[in-house]
Parts: sequence; C-alpha cells; structure tokens
Amino acid sequence: MIDIVPIAEIAPDRVEHLLDVAFGSGRHARTAYRIREGMAMIPELSFAARDAGALVGTIQCWPIRFAGDDGRDVPMVQIGPVAVDPSRQQGGIGQQLTARALEAAATHGLADALTLIGDPEYYGRFFGFDASRTELWRVPGPVERHRLLASGTAVPTGAGILAPRILALA
Repeated sequence: MIDIVPIAEIAPDRVEHLLDVAFGSGRHARTAYRIREGMAMIPELSFAARDAGALVGTIQCWPIRFAGDDGRDVPMVQIGPVAVDPSRQQGGIGQQLTARALEAAATHGLADALTLIGDPEYYGRFFGFDASRTELWRVPGPVERHRLLASGTAVPTGAGILAPRILALA
C-alpha cells in the first residue's frame, strides 16, 4: 500500500538519491532545474510516496514566474520532478503524487498558473495540461516545445521567459 506523506518527512539525502536513480546525476543541467535555480521548493505542494517505509517516489513544486516581454510578471508554480524508483514505474505512483500535488495547489490557492515539462499525452489525459499557451515562452535551456505544458485559468500567453520567482526584500 502506497502512503503519500509531506516530503519534509523524508531525509533530503534520500530524496536526492531517488532523484539520481530516476534521472541520473547530470539532472541539474536540465532546463527544468535551470528555470527554478536558487529557489526552495514549496513544502505544502511537495510529497513523497512510501511503501512499507521504503521511499518509492517524490514530487516537488517550485515558485517560478513568467516575465512577459510586455512587462507582465505572473507568479506560477512549476511541478516536478516527479521521480519514481525505476523498479516501481508504471504502477501509478507518479499519478498519485501528481494528483496529490494538484489537490494541494488548489487547497492553497496556487492552481491558477501551473507549468511542467513532461509527456503531453500523459499530463493532458490525466491532468488537463497542454502546450496551447506556451508556444512563445522562452526557457533557460533546450526544451522540446510540445513538452512545455501549462494548466490553470491565469496561465499567461504571449512571449516571455520562465524564471525563478525572486521576492523583493521589504
């Protein structure tokens, strides 16, 4: 039986190990990592999956922003990575984690502008994400355009860049 818990309940080194196993040690060079560079994950939207105490999956969500070429600055949430132990993939763990993160985003009022880089057929079919509004977005690194997905009523359209959401000091 899979138990979904806040990621804060899992030692960070265990999370990092699972991410390395799922994506390889070069994962930090990927575009998704560069979009959220320097940001801390949103703990209320980040979860881990355990089976009999063993860590089998994680999902993390990050505060980012869309900086529009027209001056718009839209706060967004980047979902991912969704990591599942390779020996447990195709068993619905990633789907459970994503559903839980999306539920938490809605509960916390953060579901209006979501984005991720992933399989459009999977995330479209199960969660309603698509690339219809992202065609003019720029990201810091290479991306397959059809995999840059978004969901929510406040998702911006038009040209702009996805970047870390840096809060001004008051």
